[in-house]
Amino acid sequence: MAGSNGNGQAAVGRERGILVVGGGMAGISAAIEAAEAGSDVYVVEQGPSLGGRVAMLHQYFPKLCPPYCGLEINFRRIRSDHRHFKVFTQAQVERVAGVAGDYEVTIRLDPRYVIADRCIACNKCAEVCPVERPNAFNYGLDTTKAAYLPNPMAFPMKYVIDGEACVGTACSACVEACPTDAIDLQMTAKTMTVKVGAIVLATGWKPYDANKLSILGYTEHRDVVSNVQLERLAAVDGPTCGRIVRPSDGREAKRVAFVQCAGSRDVNHLPYCSSICCLSSIKEATYVRAQYPDSEVFVFYIDIRAPGRNEDFYHRVRADEGVHFVKGKVAKVIADPAGTGDLIVEADEMLSGTKRRVNVDLVVLATGMQPSLSGAAAIPGLAVEFDEHGFALENRDAGIFVAGVAHRPADVVTTVRDATGAALKAIHTTVH
Repeated sequence: MAGSNGNGQAAVGRERGILVVGGGMAGISAAIEAAEAGSDVYVVEQGPSLGGRVAMLHQYFPKLCPPYCGLEINFRRIRSDHRHFKVFTQAQVERVAGVAGDYEVTIRLDPRYVIADRCIACNKCAEVCPVERPNAFNYGLDTTKAAYLPNPMAFPMKYVIDGEACVGTACSACVEACPTDAIDLQMTAKTMTVKVGAIVLATGWKPYDANKLSILGYTEHRDVVSNVQLERLAAVDGPTCGRIVRPSDGREAKRVAFVQCAGSRDVNHLPYCSSICCLSSIKEATYVRAQYPDSEVFVFYIDIRAPGRNEDFYHRVRADEGVHFVKGKVAKVIADPAGTGDLIVEADEMLSGTKRRVNVDLVVLATGMQPSLSGAAAIPGLAVEFDEHGFALENRDAGIFVAGVAHRPADVVTTVRDATGAALKAIHTTVH
């Protein structure tokens, strides 16, 4: 599947294949469905491993099982159908040229500084690395070395070196420690091209920046965290090995407040509803209650949105005497002036018309979902438009299809269903 494009760049693939941009749940699902139908698929993922945001969850909703259950099955399907798969990590699409049925896509491969075929994931490089960096997988709640494994279930299970954090040849401790000569600190970025007939955008989402929510205390208090950070605190492979504690002092978080619509349904932030934040907080309330039976959880909400069969899950949690639902918009989060180290959540309770003040150990902000790829970061040559919120719109005439949260906020189940549909439409484009 390799050749040359005449400009000294590598060229792989043949016409009529399918390019999937993004290696999260939407991208993986679309790629697997297309490959198992016989299409050649090229997956381009900008991170060092596949799995996306789903790999960073503690539990799936609504089954409340670990996400690796589903991910490992998908990774196994990729391995078993390797003839139709080409996965590029540390990669980005630089340019798209052509028309539906006949696209030439230029991909930039950023250096991993680790020769993947030689890496045996022995951790020797990380053991001797002197540099610490924020751990993006844990949303900055802890650090890793500059030489690191992306996560315990990374696919591919290969180490990577953060080129921005690493001091390079001035150190080289990792080079000397590696038993398989897998580290090359001289690696540089490369480009390559693939020929495809259709493109599936599965670029996923990013959490709304909680630093913009100063009134809710995120920038001022360490014990105000986002909903995605709580997922990592609850996860056994997270920064606290699954213990839900206060980041400031490690104390057990037994009184927890969830603040809904933190930056959502707000003309000053995200004007839309992200559709899953209510259910995400309700799910996370079960984490606290399961870990600490004597805990109390307060959910401050404007409206609870639990469509379809999810209503049953909501009522089941609401029946828990340790979970209190407070209909009211949070006005502010402050430190307890008594010096207890607690936080005080102040809200206008709508049903009673009174002000509510609650002392808690931890505040969790239900931040919304934003598309990772928007008009400002559009790929040159890609014939796709974006709506007023930055979500991509399908262009069937151009053979460009959109899956998952790149298209609109969605849960995992909807994302997988969406991705299957995008794969089918892409296949249709490549065979006509």
